[in-house]
Amino acid sequence: MLESLSEKLTNALRRFRNKGKLTEADVKEGMREVKLALLEADVNFKVVKEFVKSVTERAVGEAVMESLLPAQQIIKIVNEELIRLMGGESPKLEISSRPPTVVMMVGLQGAGKTTHAAKLASMYKKKGKNPLLVACDVYRPAAIDQLKIVAESVGVPVFSLGDKVSPVKIAKEGVAFAKKNMHDMVFIDTAGRLQIDEVLMAELASIKKEVEPTEILLTVDAMTGQEAVNVAKAFDELLDVTGVVLTKMDGDARGGAALSVRYVTGKPIKFIGTGEKMDMIEPFHPDRMASRILGMGDVLSLIEKAEQAIDEKKAIEMERKMREATFTLEDFLEQLHALRKMGNIEQLLSMVPGVKPGALKDINMDEKQMDRVEAIVLSMTPRERLNPDVINGSRRKRIAQGSGTTVEDVNKLLRQFDQMKKMMKQMSGMGGKRRGMFGKGMKMPF
Repeated sequence: MLESLSEKLTNALRRFRNKGKLTEADVKEGMREVKLALLEADVNFKVVKEFVKSVTERAVGEAVMESLLPAQQIIKIVNEELIRLMGGESPKLEISSRPPTVVMMVGLQGAGKTTHAAKLASMYKKKGKNPLLVACDVYRPAAIDQLKIVAESVGVPVFSLGDKVSPVKIAKEGVAFAKKNMHDMVFIDTAGRLQIDEVLMAELASIKKEVEPTEILLTVDAMTGQEAVNVAKAFDELLDVTGVVLTKMDGDARGGAALSVRYVTGKPIKFIGTGEKMDMIEPFHPDRMASRILGMGDVLSLIEKAEQAIDEKKAIEMERKMREATFTLEDFLEQLHALRKMGNIEQLLSMVPGVKPGALKDINMDEKQMDRVEAIVLSMTPRERLNPDVINGSRRKRIAQGSGTTVEDVNKLLRQFDQMKKMMKQMSGMGGKRRGMFGKGMKMPF
């Protein structure tokens, strides 16, 4: 996520770290590199100009120049200005005091509007809401079918009147259906176009007038960079959107949209899409994003992902097994499932403080390797999982055949598991300290 911007900005700021004392000339030279890094990341020129001006004015102040560690002070200023640029506070979706909360999803075709309507419905269903999806895209072939498929995968119902009815009528009747059937949230999937046109905007304005949505969320493809900002501006001028959903943040996004959208439109980024899976959506936190961009990690998001994926009672039991060195391959498989539920491994590692931007570029995060490990463990009998010592030569052959792997793969896993158990035994006395590192009550998944 934002790997290109993160790497360039970190390299530009390295110039400050290599000097003990800084002069005003040093600051201005370093900020020239920061300016180039931002422009190369496709950040809007006005945004870059304002950002560099703000940082420079603060960086040449007396408090920084006289500081014993001016480089750290400048990085602190850059971090604070990045947070300000992206909106400062973490914006929340407004929930109507008189249900249902109506969320109108708008945007260009291909930005991920339909998928993210379902992702948001799923997110709020997990929070105890009873969402309904309304299919108002009657133009794109199979758009209604696509919405039904993604909705079914997350267990959310869809209201549809087919593709022969006016989208305005579908939206109106969808909200009426929600009120009648106790749905407290409605997500309206509207039609998009390949480009902004008068017909599209007139239709969206009519839907807005008819249903009076609580929120109008604009779905923007982060990979389109500067164009994403132009799209956001056009939609906002006509519809007065209340927030932005930035999608495809896991792609080769240079970062321009994330840093420019809020400044140019004045509208907050409320959510970011971080992958194709239906749970890969996050509320947008400017402070956490700034921390990720500067290579300082994002421990809070990492903890939240772990807490969502791991059952607390199981975590306590797992910790006891680790402490008493009674951890089995059955437990190992359970932890593997929990880790996979947390999301993409590479994304998780990028949230760890100290992992530098670009450092994961050459590391092969092979998800298929995890599949192989899972297949090996599942090919064992319950007795073998509980007591790997019984796995002799003939059993290893059988396990390899059953999992579609080699005996060497089986041997490797058993060796690694044995080493892991020894390490747990050595660390068993550190349980309290380890918990403290990750926050009160936090249980690590492995």
